[in-house]
Amino acid sequence: MFRFLLSVSLCLCGSFPSARAAEKQPNVVLIVIDDLGQRDLGCYGSTFYKTPNIDRMAKEGLRFTDFYAACPVCSPTRASIMTGRYPQRMNITDWIPGRKDTADQRLKRSEISNELPLEETTIATALKKRGYVTALMGKWHLGGTGFEPEKHGFDVNIAGDQTGTPRSYFSPFENKQGKMPGLEKAEDGEYLTDRLAAEAEKFIEKNKDKRFFLYLPHYGVHTPLRAKQSVTDKYKVTPTHGKQSNPVYAAMVESMDEAVGRVLKKLDDLKLSDNTLVIFTSDNGGLATLEGMPFAPTSNAPLREGKGYLYEGGVRVACVMKWPAMIKDGTVTNEVANSNDFFETILKATTPPLNDPDVAGKPRDGRSLVPIFQGVRMKEWPVFWHYPHYANQGSRPGGAVRRGDYKLIEFYEDGRRELFDVKKDLSESRNLIVANPEIAKELAAELDKWRKEVGAKMPTPNADYKPNPPNKDGVITMHARTALVNGVMLRFEPLPHKNTLGFWVNKDDYATFDFTVEKGGTFTVEVLQGCGKGSGGSEVELAVGAEKLAFTVKDTGGFQAFEAREVGTLKVEKAGRYTMTVKAKTKPGAAVMDLRQIVLKPAK
Repeated sequence: MFRFLLSVSLCLCGSFPSARAAEKQPNVVLIVIDDLGQRDLGCYGSTFYKTPNIDRMAKEGLRFTDFYAACPVCSPTRASIMTGRYPQRMNITDWIPGRKDTADQRLKRSEISNELPLEETTIATALKKRGYVTALMGKWHLGGTGFEPEKHGFDVNIAGDQTGTPRSYFSPFENKQGKMPGLEKAEDGEYLTDRLAAEAEKFIEKNKDKRFFLYLPHYGVHTPLRAKQSVTDKYKVTPTHGKQSNPVYAAMVESMDEAVGRVLKKLDDLKLSDNTLVIFTSDNGGLATLEGMPFAPTSNAPLREGKGYLYEGGVRVACVMKWPAMIKDGTVTNEVANSNDFFETILKATTPPLNDPDVAGKPRDGRSLVPIFQGVRMKEWPVFWHYPHYANQGSRPGGAVRRGDYKLIEFYEDGRRELFDVKKDLSESRNLIVANPEIAKELAAELDKWRKEVGAKMPTPNADYKPNPPNKDGVITMHARTALVNGVMLRFEPLPHKNTLGFWVNKDDYATFDFTVEKGGTFTVEVLQGCGKGSGGSEVELAVGAEKLAFTVKDTGGFQAFEAREVGTLKVEKAGRYTMTVKAKTKPGAAVMDLRQIVLKPAK
């Protein structure tokens, strides 16, 4: 009987390791990398970047395949991580202070809060109540004077201020606006990623006999792209659009991985690893557009698009957790979770004795992921996004929801929706909005209900809207990125090697361009089009009001082999704002064409 009871006891301990964890509350290390794409890690499929330490962490812990950031840009996700609440509840829906409105926007952005409200309960504050020493080392970007990390529960703050990019990646860590806190003294040529790793090592060493919470949000791998030359030189490759091939970014990723490895090694050396929960993630997807650079930092393929977009490349991120006392080696889960869940997970992992102070605060939106540590399948849980802004990367205001395998995206300019099965179609290539209207209707209603619940602010019409104005010579250039698409498959693809209207595989899909005329008259029309071999011959009509012009698409030898062609003239008699409609009348090949721009030149 004694042996039987002992056996049952051991089985229960193995099945419910949280009981063991409660005996000694774990340390917590939360590492957030800035702008890291999910596919930038070896454990998520990259063969170009070198990430042996994070890959090893995944082998020794838990890797999420379907983990999401709360927003496709940084500050909102960081607010979500800190509070366990959707950032819309705090009115932080864009990077702080956000992108200003411009005349070519159809909508004006909703105003955002420029700091995390002091009445919010952060995970640092919650853990301080549980007797933890707390430290932030890296990027804060949730407010300046009066809203610093120290005001939100952190005992130690190294490098955290209101800025979204590092004042400098190399010492001295300062610019004209000031110095990075805690980094006033630095060795010549010291690299910021290395310095933050060293500060983290010192903090762990100093507090090895205490319970500690280390929040380590690295500035890397955010632009500007700056890396140690000795590491960059290892990547002897010529950058190519559409591939992971940027040597400077690769060096930044490698240095980031080494920094993570230093923290993991310090925990090992001090024999703290078994009882330390380490979480690794990113604040949004990888930057896959140019933003003034000759080559994009990374490619998120097969995920669609990247930072700034509500497609998977912008919001699906890496998440790896390690806690040997609780998580089995090599665990992989496809449970859908997001950055709201870190707060509840950490609370559950650090569950205190009954006489410890309870953690109060406003209602939270996340849930504990600890059951996943124990192999328990969790109930289906929808994930929502609301990004009512025009992003620097070119995306437009919109919202999204994922429930189960389906994800709906809604665009606020015109109410258009797209529906994808992201399990079967990871690249979001097949819009199911026509095939599954009932699912789309249900998800749209769920998204609308959620927006009301969290107090999401919507953009408003721009009374000063002035689209595609003429230059000083009266020439009007309408780039594909300014078009509205109608239909199922036609889309604007922003990636550097695309930058065009493409996927025009349905004849009935069409596009519209708004433009501004300051002096009426007759305009010569030039189209910049590409068309693959065998797909030429589509008849396309351009219409502005009653004025119409038709042309035949030319086979240029490739959809990305663009050729500028004058196709006729259109008359626009008076000054004002107009809309051009571009429709295919016939489609003999696989696709109509790729269209990069339409230019209207005053006829002489």
